[in-house]
Amino acid sequence: IEKGKFISVYGKSGAGKTTFLKMLAGLIEPEDGIIKAEKEIWYDPKKRIAVSPQKRNIGFVFQDYALFPNITVKENLEFVKPTKQNKDRVKEILDITGLFELASRFPGTLSGGQQQRVALARALVREPKLLLLDEPFSALDNEMRVHLQKEIVRIHKHFGLTTLLVSHDFYEITRLSDFIVELDFGKIVKQGTPSEIFDKKKINGKLQSIGRVEEIIREENIFIARVVVGNRIVNVILTMEEALEIRIGDKVLVVLEEN
Repeated sequence: IEKGKFISVYGKSGAGKTTFLKMLAGLIEPEDGIIKAEKEIWYDPKKRIAVSPQKRNIGFVFQDYALFPNITVKENLEFVKPTKQNKDRVKEILDITGLFELASRFPGTLSGGQQQRVALARALVREPKLLLLDEPFSALDNEMRVHLQKEIVRIHKHFGLTTLLVSHDFYEITRLSDFIVELDFGKIVKQGTPSEIFDKKKINGKLQSIGRVEEIIREENIFIARVVVGNRIVNVILTMEEALEIRIGDKVLVVLEEN
């Protein structure tokens, strides 16, 4: 995996996505193989190396947030801060993630989206080499999901992180990823950029299908909607009126016909 990239691990339920993240984090030992981050070996059974989770420089955002309910937002972040780290690091992360005003609140008093931001902030306090996200948006409504997706991309770029996102949401991974790894029963079956994985699929004959608008692009006087249809991305030319009416996330009827 190239340093600084946003990687999505994609696949059906049971494909091994979460298990893969837990192996990187040191929560599960692989049956075989080596785990290496840059020049540091985290796992090599032949050399009897198994670095503990606490000593692996990772940030892990779990699906259920895993916040400590009996301490404040700020204390949740301070709990994981390395002892030698700059004392202003927690304040910096609270500012960047927009949580400063919530610092004295307890997790149970926050909305789902706010709790998810706290979980992300806590992961960032460790200044991780790898940021691991295990389906972090699955419990959120569509509006909050889109908002937090933008926030995570912004934070990923701000800190120059290498981020691995586990998801089975096709729309999500095509929107966020530089690179995609598709798993099936623990094996890599495809890997490449979103366009390499999805855009080259051919659609033969005529088909009517419901799609979801991922992005609207303006090129000079032409508007193009990128629409997710099943596991494909289709580019649709819009009129000015259609471009003004359609919003990202809208469901639309797409008629696909072979030329």
